[in-house]
Amino acid sequence: MTAENSAKTITTCVFDAYGTLFDVTAAAREAAESPAFPALAETWQALAANWRDKQVGYSWLRAVTGDHCDFWQLTQDALDYALEANGLEGDAALRERLLQLYWELSAYPEVPAVLSALKDAGMTTAILSNGSPDMLNGAVSSAGLNALLDATLSVESVGVFKPSAKVYNLVETELNVAKSEVLFVSSNGWDAGCAAAYGFETAWINRLGLPQDRLHGTPQHTLPDLTTLPSLIKR
Repeated sequence: MTAENSAKTITTCVFDAYGTLFDVTAAAREAAESPAFPALAETWQALAANWRDKQVGYSWLRAVTGDHCDFWQLTQDALDYALEANGLEGDAALRERLLQLYWELSAYPEVPAVLSALKDAGMTTAILSNGSPDMLNGAVSSAGLNALLDATLSVESVGVFKPSAKVYNLVETELNVAKSEVLFVSSNGWDAGCAAAYGFETAWINRLGLPQDRLHGTPQHTLPDLTTLPSLIKR
């Protein structure tokens, strides 16, 4: 779907953070480049994948069971699993370095220009993320995106992870905007699908060329990255 056949008037563009604006593989990749961690050179991609898979999976389990913790604790738990899965458990220095780098994740190259274009078009821009406020503020500041975002919304204010409707509802209550005015953007197919079912217009950033998740909601847009996102906006 393009701007030409979209009937909605979008005023607000809301982004998932991890994997959408920030490269979740960056911490493992950057640590692997250091001579201090030679064992990571051959395993960093597997470790990054394990880390992310468990991070997402643990968030779903905690949402279903009601056993909430903040995203920082969940991120550490997922990393500990990934380290053991790749035979790297017990390396305290590596663990510490990976966690440090996670607070400074690189933004994808196109992110600053895309956010700037949206702001120039008069759009409200925001993050809606499972991340804790401190983690999100650290990532936004490290990437130099503060001036390009109007708000950073964390699930911590409702005490449950995505895809709970309580999380998506934060956009309406905190930004004072109607569902029909929101374009929600996520690299997670399940997140984009659930946000579509909630009532947002959604764009799935399918960086890995994956099949679409079979869910009760379907993203209206699928893009390989964020570059062409501003062209979807109809004012």
